[in-house]
Amino acid sequence: MILAGDVGATKILLEIGRVEGGSWRPAFEKRYAAADFEDFESVLETFFSECSGPGRNRTKIRSACFGAAGPAIANRVQMTNLPWVLNGNAIADRFGIDRVRVVNDFAAAAAGIELVDAGDLVTLQPGEPLADAPRVVIGAGSGLGVAYVIPVGGDHRIVAGEGGHAGFAPASAEQMDLWRDLHARQGRVQAEDVVSGPGLVRIFEFVCRSHGTSPETVIPEPPSADGAAAAIARAALDGDPICGKALDLFVSCYGSVAGDHALAIMARGGVYVAGGIASKVLPRLAAGGFRAAFNDKGSHSGFVRKMPVFVVTNERLGLRGAAAMSANR
Repeated sequence: MILAGDVGATKILLEIGRVEGGSWRPAFEKRYAAADFEDFESVLETFFSECSGPGRNRTKIRSACFGAAGPAIANRVQMTNLPWVLNGNAIADRFGIDRVRVVNDFAAAAAGIELVDAGDLVTLQPGEPLADAPRVVIGAGSGLGVAYVIPVGGDHRIVAGEGGHAGFAPASAEQMDLWRDLHARQGRVQAEDVVSGPGLVRIFEFVCRSHGTSPETVIPEPPSADGAAAAIARAALDGDPICGKALDLFVSCYGSVAGDHALAIMARGGVYVAGGIASKVLPRLAAGGFRAAFNDKGSHSGFVRKMPVFVVTNERLGLRGAAAMSANR
């Protein structure tokens, strides 16, 4: 049996199963809130306890792969937005697993693209795809993840970095005003300072300041940073004008950043927008603002329009990829 995990700063998805006929067959799955645990090992202890149940032996895990939100170095990830360290070798020793691999969460997401069903994709731009061209997988959640899929001799190589921490490059007067506002408050502005759940909150607060409105009068009781982002998105989709303006600006920033990454590698193989936010604001992503910002690349706009763009609506993309990486190790 294989254990696959998608470990984010907000939620953790774990599944035990097998890869059969090119498909992932889960046998047991659980979802946990990261805030409920002190470290990842505590999550695994709980998972194995619930998986085994009273009076049953623990399922023997032959291999495991965990995609975690942070840079992966030597089978180890120090998570970026959570004070957790995932060490594959230490996890293998502690839990008696033969092989444990720890990778960046968007490396796992990129590996999962081949296992995505057609029904899990929503087309934002059909483009003119090329079979043997690079791909980009990008997704906003608690942070912003980016990975590239590069064709190599009939196969492919996944390159995951920390693209969310690259500088945010404003592409319009409104985005420039946002950048100035954030830079005055915090200094350097990273892409994920804008394109993420916390980024949506920052944009909302900027819009409120621009309109001389108190955020509390629009969203009276935001329970947390994640809860506030969800509340802003819901209010926007329900027609609130301030939240709607914030979400539209967020979507244009998202499209601009995604287009920059796509242009960097000429992603004619496709751009896949994943992460926890995309499916929740899909009507706004599909309305045209994302695509317009994505394609607004000056003399190279014609090239970018040929790149297919999809939203991945299946939140288990990273799990499927982690399972495939574990099985193919």
